[in-house]
Amino acid sequence: MRKSFLTAICGGVATVSIVVIMLIMQGPTEEYAVFLDPFKDKQSLVTDTHVTVQNVGKEPLTNVTVYYGGSSNPDIIPMLKPGEKVILSPSAGSDLQEVTVTTDQGVHVTKPYRTPINMPGMMGS
Repeated sequence: MRKSFLTAICGGVATVSIVVIMLIMQGPTEEYAVFLDPFKDKQSLVTDTHVTVQNVGKEPLTNVTVYYGGSSNPDIIPMLKPGEKVILSPSAGSDLQEVTVTTDQGVHVTKPYRTPINMPGMMGS
């Protein structure tokens, strides 16, 4: 009974592994898609912010416009090739609430800033 249980578990793990590998090898499935990751880390006196924009689609994106909100000016990336990633810093006047990205191809993504989880006991070590 125990042997068949272990065999079933190993078979399940192997099946899941094969499916994951096939999905990774398949690559992007959408023609136009953007990965957006706005990050904000408020430390004692300094706020570290950056925004990662990556083309995760099959085709190039043009006039990728990154809106930071508030009174800040947007950043414009003339072309972002498939797989290409750009890390930006929000300009002065940004409200640091959310970021919106648009492209000529009709992609429109809005995400709030994510912040790191503060682990208890990690301060001052």
